[in-house]
Amino acid sequence: MAIRFFNTMSRSLEEFHPLAEVEPGKPCPVGLYTCGPTVHDFAHIGNFRTYIFEDVLRRYLEFRGYQVTQVMNITDVDDKTIRKALNLQIPLAEITAPFIEAFFADLKSLNILPAQYYPRATEHVGRMVEMIRTLLAKGYAYRSEDGSIYYDISKFADYGHLAHIKVDDLKSGARVAQDEYDKDTASDFALWKAWDPSDGEVYWDEYPDLGKGRPGWHIECSAMSTEYLGNSFDIHTGGVDNIFPHHQNEIAQTEPCTGATFVKYWLHSEHLLVDGKKMSKSLGNFLKLRDLFDPARNSSGKAWSALAVRYLLLSTHYRTRLDFTFSGLKAAAETRQNLVALASRLLEQESDKPFEPEIDDLLAKSRARFVGAMDADLNTPEALAAVFALRRDVNKIIDAQGDIGQEAAGRILHYLEDLDRVLGLDIVQGARLAKEGGEVLTAEEYALIEARQQARKERNFQRADCLRDQLLERGIILGDTPKGLRWTIDPSKR
Repeated sequence: MAIRFFNTMSRSLEEFHPLAEVEPGKPCPVGLYTCGPTVHDFAHIGNFRTYIFEDVLRRYLEFRGYQVTQVMNITDVDDKTIRKALNLQIPLAEITAPFIEAFFADLKSLNILPAQYYPRATEHVGRMVEMIRTLLAKGYAYRSEDGSIYYDISKFADYGHLAHIKVDDLKSGARVAQDEYDKDTASDFALWKAWDPSDGEVYWDEYPDLGKGRPGWHIECSAMSTEYLGNSFDIHTGGVDNIFPHHQNEIAQTEPCTGATFVKYWLHSEHLLVDGKKMSKSLGNFLKLRDLFDPARNSSGKAWSALAVRYLLLSTHYRTRLDFTFSGLKAAAETRQNLVALASRLLEQESDKPFEPEIDDLLAKSRARFVGAMDADLNTPEALAAVFALRRDVNKIIDAQGDIGQEAAGRILHYLEDLDRVLGLDIVQGARLAKEGGEVLTAEEYALIEARQQARKERNFQRADCLRDQLLERGIILGDTPKGLRWTIDPSKR
């Protein structure tokens, strides 16, 4: 059965057939562009809802045998980064560098696979300039009175197609200079912004035909995606808020430059709400990922496991709005721990009992259900249901037989590890870590350990020591060894 994705362009489920043609038996390459962060601040949990969807997409394509090249851009120059640099009166790079480092640390904590390429906008301005020159030469762009260069959306016949909006009575000269603007406004947008004092020291002046200035936000992704993936590639993703104007503008400016269809499949994830409301600093429900790791920075007063967050974000289909609540996060932590408990139980099966074929039947049915769910537009809730059905059946067999033997247990563990190439939940690895530690900890205790490890990665040693002390109060003694973190339990405190 072929994989099917919901293509935003057609508003329908389509079978996935990559652009590349390859010989039978060889892996088929897939080009994947995922819109990355604007590094003026730490990423919030809504951002990571999209990044995890994109990670599962990439993981599942590789699970199914495709050879994926993923590109995720880093927007390190735009209105927001410039404004922050000016307010703090420090160079742009000093604003963006710590947030780039934090972004990669957050990706690692959530088990998000690293992309093959992380191009930064500031390092690809030459490519953007080439595209702007082409658009000027072909009549798709014009220079305004202040010297800025704008894209004339009236020149692109299919403008609005991706967003499924009708753009009537387009008026050349109805322009917006901001990188982000009213989602209901179809206006000419800036390709190159002439320098003015509000830009401070952020400008490029080595392109005399364009003049002293800087690129607009939309041209950045067009330049970087085609630089690494070619004029046409398979999949472009992002959140639904990127559909218009950003992704629509990418299409409009790229296709006249290349003469080719820009992207074959457009996939978008839905919004994340917090307690039923849009995230907002004014409402006090704006959550950065790292807020969840620190009990002092979230209203629950608890440290939460990054993998519990990952589970929660996987538990709702990517095209359905997800309502984040701490009760939901608690349930996700406990549910993931139930899978780890199954793996722990399997690791305890040590007899030489002969293998029984019914185990293979269970695994085959589970795999068929899992693959069928993921083939159907990455239906992760149904895929997780397949894993839990297997957990129920295996526990019943162990309860009835006492010990299913090392061979049967080994096959199930191998199967769980195989599925975890897609889910990224460290199910078996978590069980092995618990076994080495000598005792299974609670989900909150695992979260405290993860928060302490995260603080060490960030070189926040005061915070790491505070978390170590909290664990000591619970009788958990940590040891950093050449082979990694280990812990022992003080029975007098349990």
